[in-house]
Amino acid sequence: MSRRNNRQPHVLILRFSALGDVAMTLPVIYSVARAYPEARFTVATREFFAKLFINPPENVEVLGLDMKNKYRGLMGLRRLCLRLAQIRPTAVADLHNVARTWVIDTFFRLKGVRTVMVDKMRSSRRRMLRDKGQQKSFVDRYAEVFARLGYPADLTFRSVFAGNGAVPPVDVRHPSVGIAPFARYYNKTYPPERMRKVAEILCRKGINVYLFGARGKEAEELRQWAGEIRGCESMAGEFTLPEEMAAMSAMDLMVSMDSANQHLAALTGTKVLTIWGSTTPACGFTAYGNADSSSAICLGLDCQPCTVAGSPTCPRGHLDCMCLIDPQSVASRIESMIKS
Repeated sequence: MSRRNNRQPHVLILRFSALGDVAMTLPVIYSVARAYPEARFTVATREFFAKLFINPPENVEVLGLDMKNKYRGLMGLRRLCLRLAQIRPTAVADLHNVARTWVIDTFFRLKGVRTVMVDKMRSSRRRMLRDKGQQKSFVDRYAEVFARLGYPADLTFRSVFAGNGAVPPVDVRHPSVGIAPFARYYNKTYPPERMRKVAEILCRKGINVYLFGARGKEAEELRQWAGEIRGCESMAGEFTLPEEMAAMSAMDLMVSMDSANQHLAALTGTKVLTIWGSTTPACGFTAYGNADSSSAICLGLDCQPCTVAGSPTCPRGHLDCMCLIDPQSVASRIESMIKS
């Protein structure tokens, strides 16, 4: 038997963006790593996203890379390949499938390293939008990559805080709901004035509302909500990513758009209610453990979905998929899920 075949199995995992997509890899990576303790797994991702990997299995290492500066451009890509070669992987799991990782995959294939790439089903997206079909969950697609590499595993992941209790950065009062009202794209965002109405209804009923959002404009708007709605508190822009996730873990329920926040909340084991507009659960981006239709609000209009990942405008100019959702119905669903 060759010396190479005697080496400890070592899988290099590639996923550089975006935040929600990287978050969706964790349940699979943690489950596979725990199922194969004799193997090593190294995750190559961006520096900031490396913070997501809280309490990883002992055989998982996370390599946070400066993709914006050190590994930018063609020369940066060359440096990246040489840096990853130092890991000496026995296999590569490409969970990204973009031009950058195609080059990395080819680099390792030429070295005789087995490489498997996630199927993004790009060719079927247009057909799915036209025929309103169902695309496979990305969590399942990531699991298929490892299965093809010889690491099939049941998804046993529950929470990044399992066995290591989270310490929220604030004293969470119950009943509680965390609301993350923003998304990257306009047509994936429930109108803020309507979500504010949801928060007002919940607070009047004695449910404590905690607002989550990014620094800058989002944080400014959410601080204004908190200042004007009794029983509402803004977390936006105040804490680190792990601290925010610790706060999410203490919520009775998290409410999110089709955005990274639904995936962050799912990583903490907290129930998630998602609100869908231009995208729908059929696009394959539902949060881990939240595939049940009862955990999603989606009107299912004839024009939904109109995009797989979101866009800055509504093709029909009305955004009915969001604007026809009544704030009272959202508040009622939240109240019901908290009580269940």
